[in-house]
Amino acid sequence: MSMNKRMDAIRSLIANPQPDPLSADNKPAPLPRVSSGSVRSMKDSFSGVERENEELREKLAAAVVVLDIDPSLIDPSPIADRFREQEDAGFEALKESIKARGQEVPVLLRAHPSEAGRYQSAYGHRRIRAARELGVSVRAVVRALSDEDLVIAQGVENSARQDLSFIERAVFAARLEDAGHERSVVQDALSVDKAEASKLISVAKAIPADIIEAVGRAPKIGRPRWQALADALKAHRGAAKAIRAVISKPDFVGRDSDARFLKLLSAATQAPDEPQNGKSEARTVVAATGQKIARVKNSGRDLKISFDQGLDAAFASFLVEQIPSLFATYVEANGKGEAGEGDALANQQREQE
Repeated sequence: MSMNKRMDAIRSLIANPQPDPLSADNKPAPLPRVSSGSVRSMKDSFSGVERENEELREKLAAAVVVLDIDPSLIDPSPIADRFREQEDAGFEALKESIKARGQEVPVLLRAHPSEAGRYQSAYGHRRIRAARELGVSVRAVVRALSDEDLVIAQGVENSARQDLSFIERAVFAARLEDAGHERSVVQDALSVDKAEASKLISVAKAIPADIIEAVGRAPKIGRPRWQALADALKAHRGAAKAIRAVISKPDFVGRDSDARFLKLLSAATQAPDEPQNGKSEARTVVAATGQKIARVKNSGRDLKISFDQGLDAAFASFLVEQIPSLFATYVEANGKGEAGEGDALANQQREQE
């Protein structure tokens, strides 16, 4: 089945007809606008009424039933599509909305494939969690969904929301493929083409799961900087070790998700290569945007800085001009006197003896 046909089929399966539009929010989507148009002839009017009556009869015959279900009977989708943050202000707002107005938009479920009397959610996980914490029933539509239908419905709804971060989408894509779904299903679920699906999966698989989990959603961090982190992990043998050292620090968890990512990217790109057989150490310096700035090589006796070819040549001159000021700042921060002052005094004392 082609991507367009599969997408049309799943949308038809989960969306038509509905008593209320299904949505991630606790608020139905607005009704579509209808243009006024010109006044039709009497014959056209009667034909329109007959057509509307026929459509109404078809909708009534296939009416969707919204059920009230105990949230303790609902298991999540086999493939998670969202990271759970320790502090989720959006979830708390959703919970308060359901508490005040009730659950206005139903979730989509299927009967559990192996446990009678239980269900699995295609989407609406946060509404189910909110209902569970509030101790109320979940309003749900139950449909017969295959494994493929389930993950595509899950992905299509997420694509419509457009609130999953890049890394959440990447991990979801990798999980789909690891679960045995074809690449075409990944494309359909995330509404992306083959090339974009490959990029999502490659980034997710290039970064260890514990590092991704430590960062979290990082909603403001897009593909270029996640790719920069993946490249740093591949290029520097000491990058993973440096990252995990940062993660283990007590103040790391207190940062927000985006700040945690930037801290790890900095550690990864500045981590020296672990020396092998006495070879010199080297590291790449990058900007917060992920742009490579320079390559630093320490041979023990000398420190060499090579600037990236694509960098503005004027930056090198600017840096040379700033070295005296930077050195003075370093001396002051470390409580040292003038550079070489101690050595000079020692030499004078030796000459006088």
